[in-house]
Amino acid sequence: MKSHDREASPQTYARTAGVLYLFVIVAALFGEAFVRGKLIVPGDAAATAANIIGSESLFRIGLAVELLTCVCDVVLAMILYTLLKPVNRNLALLAAFFRLTFVAFYSVAKLFEIAALLLLGQADYLKVFEPQQLHTVAYLSLSLHDSGYGASLLFFGFCTSLFGYLIYQSKYLPRLIGALMVIAGVGYSIYSLAQMLSPAFTSRLLFPWLLLPGFVAELGLCLWLIVKGVNITRWEERMDNSA
Repeated sequence: MKSHDREASPQTYARTAGVLYLFVIVAALFGEAFVRGKLIVPGDAAATAANIIGSESLFRIGLAVELLTCVCDVVLAMILYTLLKPVNRNLALLAAFFRLTFVAFYSVAKLFEIAALLLLGQADYLKVFEPQQLHTVAYLSLSLHDSGYGASLLFFGFCTSLFGYLIYQSKYLPRLIGALMVIAGVGYSIYSLAQMLSPAFTSRLLFPWLLLPGFVAELGLCLWLIVKGVNITRWEERMDNSA
């Protein structure tokens, strides 16, 4: 029974992580392509406000779904630490902390989308402002969300690279996925720093190219965890050696 429990535990963790990762990927695509991409008009505060007011339910759904990804990411930080601590406990813990820091930054960024909703609402206290003023401040709030999200990717990049390195070294998960995760993490970090240094250059020339490796790597890891899980024998060997 003890041997069976040891075998079931890492596989359960792996499959759970794969499902959570899949939700995060789908939710992120939905939020970016079907919500912000559809409703936010670059450089046009009035058109953006009209779109959000006219599709408030869609905007709220996108926001709620992306907030749920924060919950998933907290759980993923714990699961990935558990799966990869046999390789190097300290690095796995550091990677988990980086992921939790990313979640903190990302969650705060979402407050600016909530602020935009409040500014475009029908509350009586907003009637002292002209509509154009509210539209401009709401658009500024959405811009602050984008900047906050970009900043959060620096921590996500370090987390992704560290987990990728541990996957590469693990021998119970594919080395190719580990290598792709390292490359993806570097891309996330470069994108984050570039956005701080030169937003126009980043949005014009670097987006979405620096983020594409991350999509490939994370989708590959997600599907592998769901379909194959981990190599139980090698995971147990590493666990015994690290004890």
